[in-house]
Amino acid sequence: MSDVVNADRPAASAPKEEAPVLWLDKVERRYTEAGAPLEILKGVDFAIWPGETVALIAPSGTGKSTLLHVAGLLEAPDAGEVYIAGKATSKLADKDRTRIRRNEIGFVYQFHHLLPEFSALENVVLPQMIRGLSYKEAKARASELLTYLGLGERQTHRPAELSGGEQQRVAIARAVANAPSILLADEPTGNLDPKTADHVFSALGQLVRASRLAAVVATHNMDLAARMDRRVTIRDGLIVEL
Repeated sequence: MSDVVNADRPAASAPKEEAPVLWLDKVERRYTEAGAPLEILKGVDFAIWPGETVALIAPSGTGKSTLLHVAGLLEAPDAGEVYIAGKATSKLADKDRTRIRRNEIGFVYQFHHLLPEFSALENVVLPQMIRGLSYKEAKARASELLTYLGLGERQTHRPAELSGGEQQRVAIARAVANAPSILLADEPTGNLDPKTADHVFSALGQLVRASRLAAVVATHNMDLAARMDRRVTIRDGLIVEL
């Protein structure tokens, strides 16, 4: 994989010999429902290292999305700390949290959320230009990513002209376009048939290994989860290894 995709990722080493890229330390998150506190996360301890894939398997309503939102700095924890590359983030100003989200974290959701008026290439170019790359640089990176994911001949097509699996692969390319160190995916193959889901997951796995991303993938697909490095669930507001 070329530097366009790797984008200064460190050389490979045994994951546990280096610091985790994401660490949730005794994280708590609660909401108020009908005037009463609703405890979702009750002191979560969780870490993931570069190049590692973790499947998050848990029923709806157990806090899966909340966990991903807190890990992705979309929500602040009520207690505990979220460390990104060793740096505490919960007390940072909004602009600093936004900068970390833009540069260090990629998101993939069950629905692709592509911009319908733009081509596949343009959808991957845009986040890079928002970060500050020139159009020429962003286009070159976007083209290489899409080609790597098997979409070299589909770059000029708009989302409506692409299959579901192709749309989701564009979403993956967009998520990693800025060379993040963390990828958070919430049911990325949930809307796809088994064969297409397997193809998308394989492409995602290849990309993770090539770029040494740390990937947390929420999924109900046990076959796909079995192919990941670790499997965890949420039980009574805590992360439990499976």
